[in-house]
Amino acid sequence: MKKSILIPVIACAVIMVFITGCEKKTEKNKAITRRLFEEVWNQRKLDVIDEIFATDFVGHMPGSPDILGTEGLKQYITITCTTFPDFKITVEDQIAEGDKVVTRWTANGTHKPTGAQATWSGFSFFRIAGGKIVERWKSMDTSGMI
Repeated sequence: MKKSILIPVIACAVIMVFITGCEKKTEKNKAITRRLFEEVWNQRKLDVIDEIFATDFVGHMPGSPDILGTEGLKQYITITCTTFPDFKITVEDQIAEGDKVVTRWTANGTHKPTGAQATWSGFSFFRIAGGKIVERWKSMDTSGMI
């Protein structure tokens, strides 16, 4: 093979390997965030938090104090699931690029103190490093809770 043809062929092969690696990473990151919704929220497996979240995790949500660390997240989930004992969350869409994953979701449950059914939706924007969720920004429409 001529030298002039060999360089573009090698360059294309390197690019294809890089693209494939990036696609695998984004799929892996989506799978990590899906575990939060499916295993932690819906199955109440709080021990999974230690597997998929960094210990110094920070969760941001407008109008609320930040959730700090895995213990803070466990407390937040426990309080929510106590208030809504049949709480379920459904992942509607996910988009990932690099170390970021955005998930659109719908949640529903029965408010324990009042017996009222509630449904609300929102977006969670995750940043992942080293195979763990390190930061989350959440925005939700709570009008369905009223």
